[in-house]
Amino acid sequence: MDEEKPNRFSVALLLSPFIFLCHFLEESPGFVGWFNAHVARGITSGLFWRVNITALVITVTVVAIEWSSRSAFSLSLVVAWLSFLMLANAVLHIVAAFVDQQYVPGLATAVLLYVPYYFWLLVMGVKSKRLNVIGLVGAAVSGSMLMLIHGYLILFRGNRLF
Repeated sequence: MDEEKPNRFSVALLLSPFIFLCHFLEESPGFVGWFNAHVARGITSGLFWRVNITALVITVTVVAIEWSSRSAFSLSLVVAWLSFLMLANAVLHIVAAFVDQQYVPGLATAVLLYVPYYFWLLVMGVKSKRLNVIGLVGAAVSGSMLMLIHGYLILFRGNRLF
């Protein structure tokens, strides 16, 4: 494979900022209220915006690193970040919908965009052979842990990690 030419994985990764923005747009009207109904130490709208703008900047940076490197490191970085941003976040939304027994802001894009897109990229990452499956799973687990812990605290302890 010619590392100088964009590959399918790198090109598909260009969708990640757009998919994140779609999720943010669905989530933003009601997420702060939903969150504050679950956590005594709530958040403000300003904090919600700052966190999401930071996440968008990190996403664009990770995409740029992948485009400039196309290495085992850049692939593991992408998988770790998207495991946090998309996979674990989708799990949080899905579990929250079951716990609350109702729609949770961001649920539709988490299920319809985050989950299929994440697993599509993961399969392409495996096929790229830049990193073995154990390395990809390790990146995914390490990337998703903070969001999974955060989600657990929100839903089952009424607290937050960050």
